[in-house]
Amino acid sequence: MSRSRRFIQCDVFSPVPTQGNGLAVVLDAQGMSDTQMQQFAAWTNLAETTFLLPPTIPGADYRVRIFTPMREMPFAGHPTLGSCAAWLHAGGVPHARESVRQQCGIGVVHVDARRADMLAFAAPPTTMQALSPEKRDAIVQALDIPPEAIVRTAELCNGPTWQVLELSTAQAVLDVDSSAVRWPAFQPIGLIGPHPAGAECDYEVRMLAPSSGMSEDPITGSLNAAIAQWMLSQDRLARPVMIAQGTAIGRTGRVEIRPTENGVVWIGGQVHILIDGTLDF
Repeated sequence: MSRSRRFIQCDVFSPVPTQGNGLAVVLDAQGMSDTQMQQFAAWTNLAETTFLLPPTIPGADYRVRIFTPMREMPFAGHPTLGSCAAWLHAGGVPHARESVRQQCGIGVVHVDARRADMLAFAAPPTTMQALSPEKRDAIVQALDIPPEAIVRTAELCNGPTWQVLELSTAQAVLDVDSSAVRWPAFQPIGLIGPHPAGAECDYEVRMLAPSSGMSEDPITGSLNAAIAQWMLSQDRLARPVMIAQGTAIGRTGRVEIRPTENGVVWIGGQVHILIDGTLDF
């Protein structure tokens, strides 16, 4: 039997509504089965749909389950910020003042809610290893990336696993043809390159993997969090930086990466509530 549940659809990681990454949030998911959650996530056909539940870890404010149209994920960035914004919008009050503790598949993720216009989550721990020559060569060949444009590479994991290539310029990142990659032959591919000094944003990022019918994800908080931890581990993140993502597919994604003296890296962005209603399911 269906029941009415509070439902919010929001846009994450953009100063311009509808120019970020869309997220569907079911705020009262108690009683929904895994099958129902997966079916509804497939129906929304968004990159992710989240379902909020009472926490099972002491001190957490709520628990979130994150589904793509195909599977459940232990952690993702724009669902973290969007779920938190939806929970606060619906009247949620955190146990700790100005800080939200969101439980997900990798444990508890802290969300800084002091700025209503710029929520930020603490980048979770990231494992880092060399990207194998075989994987690197396969990506370079498939995407026709000039070898001289590659600065460094790594395989990063913070729940999802990312094959990351840092290129010499933002334009080299934008020049890549994402349609040249065939799935599921590849794991998600992350590209990052610097913009010229004085530009609006410091870096351009792309995440190549199927998402909502597109060949790449509009804006990817978890990838940016992994890249931030990677850069921090190499002493290359001494100040806040602004990331542009989604440019190649007509989005205006903006991700703020803010390192702190205590080693925590905050991943921030704006969230816009676009639909607030009820779901009968």
